Amino acid sequence: MAYLKIAGAALNQTPLDWENNTKNILTAIDEAKNKHVEILCLPELCITGYGCEDMFLSEWVPEKALDILISIIPHTENITVSVGLPVKIKNNLYNAACLLSNGKILGISAKQFLANDGVHYEPRWFTEWEAGKTTHFNYKTISCEFGDLVYKTHGITLAYEICEDAWRCDTERPACRHVLKNTDLILNPSASHFALGKSDFRYHLISSSSKTFNCTYLYSNLLGNEAGRMIYDGEVLIAKDGKLLQRNNRFSFNNVDLVSCEIDFQTGKVKENALNPDYREKEFEFREAITLALFDYLRKSKSQGFVLSLSGGADSSACAVAVAEMIRKGCKELGTEKFLIKTGKQNLYAQVKNEPKDKQLQLITAHFLTCVYQSTRNSGEETLEAAKELALSIGAVFHHWSVDEEVEGYKKKTEIALGRSLSWETDDLALQNIQARTRAPGIWMLANIKRALLITTSNRSEGDVGYATMDGDTAGSIAPIAGVDKPFIRSWLSWAERNLHYPGLKYVNSLAPTAELRPPEETQTDEADLMPYPILREIEVLGIAEKHSPLEVHQRLKEKLDIEDSLLAKYIIKFFKLWSINQWKRERTAPSFHIDAFNIDPRSWCRFPILNGGFSEELEQLKKKYITNKVH
Repeated sequence: MAYLKIAGAALNQTPLDWENNTKNILTAIDEAKNKHVEILCLPELCITGYGCEDMFLSEWVPEKALDILISIIPHTENITVSVGLPVKIKNNLYNAACLLSNGKILGISAKQFLANDGVHYEPRWFTEWEAGKTTHFNYKTISCEFGDLVYKTHGITLAYEICEDAWRCDTERPACRHVLKNTDLILNPSASHFALGKSDFRYHLISSSSKTFNCTYLYSNLLGNEAGRMIYDGEVLIAKDGKLLQRNNRFSFNNVDLVSCEIDFQTGKVKENALNPDYREKEFEFREAITLALFDYLRKSKSQGFVLSLSGGADSSACAVAVAEMIRKGCKELGTEKFLIKTGKQNLYAQVKNEPKDKQLQLITAHFLTCVYQSTRNSGEETLEAAKELALSIGAVFHHWSVDEEVEGYKKKTEIALGRSLSWETDDLALQNIQARTRAPGIWMLANIKRALLITTSNRSEGDVGYATMDGDTAGSIAPIAGVDKPFIRSWLSWAERNLHYPGLKYVNSLAPTAELRPPEETQTDEADLMPYPILREIEVLGIAEKHSPLEVHQRLKEKLDIEDSLLAKYIIKFFKLWSINQWKRERTAPSFHIDAFNIDPRSWCRFPILNGGFSEELEQLKKKYITNKVH
């Protein structure tokens, strides 16, 4: 039998990092050759990186990409390789994939459908290519056909769908035309961002496409935290006749992750191979995604570690565990020495290499993560114990200092300026905020001295309603959990306590969420200040993600939740009012990772006017229907 070995490789690229990107491409080609691969598919826009944003509008970036493509051509002797890049023709920029084989260009295919929803804004930079159209393209030594192409190579017929092309209905997408030409293999180079649970849909899409279009379907995705916000899981899938033949291990810390499969395209037979396992539990996916995102953000920003204001609460504890897991996973997958080299701490290896594994991880964590419990007179012993025990169990450096003196200093200055005393009865919010705000300068100073990233611990639920102090608990370089809701963070910490074996989490998970900014006798809790977090999440999904009006949110939730109509209406009114007046806070939140199906980052998924009508008419309608009339 004449088996053809095909492969896909995930690449951890960085926008405009020509040396890194080219090195990864050539590494993938060399690895494929060493494994006797004959056709290799690399991800979408892998020469430039997918996240170049408005630099795609420059003249020089597309030209630089073509120059690098020319430099790659000689490396394709005895192999066929698909490489993604932007190509400009007559003032229009196209998202394209070039097929190289035996030191020549066979042609360049262009993307026909552009992603323009959620986190994607491709039409801002690219033009869709017209189905069935071709033209001739020339640039320096490049002279080839360009457009909607079908290729003959290795005795088979090959064609493309580029990422979004495959996510259209089966009557529109390019594959519905490729099948009419008896296409044997469809390559799909992609830059498909990660979201919790998305891989299930992707598995179905790729497997069903191979059946619907009677072909072998090869999908290759980008890998890692490419540009700061988006995470790519690096998924590579090979399917035939509706069956998944092979997949790689997602979320790799390696720069290149290749997987292959051998197929006889004449007989349809496939060489036996063990299908790599894949774990898609939501909590496990979150652990994998956030650790990879932190690892790439750390090394690509050339930072020396992380600093965290560890309060003993769920949010800061989740961030601490994420950093510890980043270290644990990196040392396990890459080996301790390679992990330290990739994160710029190669000198540390000599100090830890002879230690037992557990001791190694503790020592390395102490170099990467510094935690500070910043108390005031309103802080509790329970949260101090939770913070201290967690830091101890993961090996982080732990400090405890009080900011009471600074708080009192600001308070006295303000009282002198106003000519009156401040009290909790008249100045509640200001007195809460100054405690959170006073914690920022010291922790920033520590981060600056250590050349470290300061983690801010805002979650999506609190970001929705502005339940955070600007320049206080929002201060930071990166907001790792701002893309997920509070109920998920709490459930993930329970999962982490059971599965990740950090004894300190038992103290954290026993506490109710609280800001600890009011006097202890008031027993402040977050849910008393806001509303039950699960209800907040339900309102958020319907009102923000699905964009229903306040009244529509009520109509849907009253059938789903066991709650009185008037109380539900009050929660909805509170949510929309707080959402409307706190848009300026969202604009100033540190960069966050896109992890869930949607997020509230105004620079990626969710755009909303800072100045707005506040849903005044809609909320009044809801109030009259479910609250005012009830009173009368």
